[in-house]
Amino acid sequence: MASIKKINNRKYKITVSNGYHPDGRKISRAKTISVPASVHNRSIQQYVAHEAEEFERTVRTGYCEDGEMTFEEYALRWLDRQTKYAPSTLGFYRRSLEAVYPYIGSIKLNRLRPIVLEQLLMELRKRTFRGQPIQETTVQKYLSVISAVLSDAKRNEIIQKNPARMVDLPDTTQRVQRIPTDREAADFLNTIANIEDPYKTFYALAIYTGCRRGELCALKWSDFLVDGYESILTVIRSRSMVPGKGIVEGPTKNGKSRIIFMCEDMTNLIRSYCYDKRQEALDGGFPFGDYLFTNEKGELMHPDTFTKYLRQIYDENGFPKEYHLHTLRHYFVSTMLHNGVDKQTVAELAGHGDTGFLERTYCHPQMRLKRDAANQLAYSIFDTLDNCANSATV
Repeated sequence: MASIKKINNRKYKITVSNGYHPDGRKISRAKTISVPASVHNRSIQQYVAHEAEEFERTVRTGYCEDGEMTFEEYALRWLDRQTKYAPSTLGFYRRSLEAVYPYIGSIKLNRLRPIVLEQLLMELRKRTFRGQPIQETTVQKYLSVISAVLSDAKRNEIIQKNPARMVDLPDTTQRVQRIPTDREAADFLNTIANIEDPYKTFYALAIYTGCRRGELCALKWSDFLVDGYESILTVIRSRSMVPGKGIVEGPTKNGKSRIIFMCEDMTNLIRSYCYDKRQEALDGGFPFGDYLFTNEKGELMHPDTFTKYLRQIYDENGFPKEYHLHTLRHYFVSTMLHNGVDKQTVAELAGHGDTGFLERTYCHPQMRLKRDAANQLAYSIFDTLDNCANSATV
């Protein structure tokens, strides 16, 4: 039962006991309230009783225990507990949180309100990148990270609501990924057929498996299980560049492994590449390593090397400026969707947690199907009209 102490006519102190510490000391929480002037004198006692009941419920359910912790303190603890994310993802979370600590880091969790977060977003919108204002989508990514921290606090019954979920956000312009046409993909494959390894095999695997750059850089020979003319690839880990830490190896982006079946042609490509790497190690006098993508000395290659070399290939062969290494992954996903593979299967092959990201990002396959349907309908209609016109003439 809450204890109520009157300080003056419109100020009261509410105290709630909630068990005992291991050393026998009583656990209690206190709160001082001021009755608004809008509350009539006759209703003061009713108002105070209601506040006491609400405060007692909050204390009993545990929402007060850690609510006094600041956002920065809780966020740092939250980061330390995350094990399912790739190092690059955790690095992004950490940098995003460091950007918002000056604004909300010192605010207690139970004092964080939507209006404070809205003011934070207003300040973030003033930031620039390479002389240009940052995009609204980037601003809202900061809020998404904040929301992840606050959702964890809510799950642990430290706060009752996630204020980040209550922020009123403006609409953002959805960026549609530019995907290579089938002809461009064929030209690209013909181009890389004439380049040296390990680049040829790296880019071939990128477009065939849809793996991310870090996942390809972390592939080991033991990840392939050869079964006759075909093989099975298990994607387990990722190697990424994390600012301040260098190259870090960890789990895949969603923390899960996935299996990709390799056709005979790709299996033969891997076999040939493996033979060349063994011969390279033998000629160079160094041990044959565990990883696929190493340089001529058997050393692991920096992930950025593959990105920069591909940019050079694009420029020398007239591919669009918008294309990058991730474009090969986009083509993989887009082609599967366009050819009728169900979204859940595509999401699993691409390493997405669910189909939501596919639906938000890869609208182009559906648009292509709609355009094809429209063209087919137009052909049918105008063909019928032409036939009718010819019949009337006759």
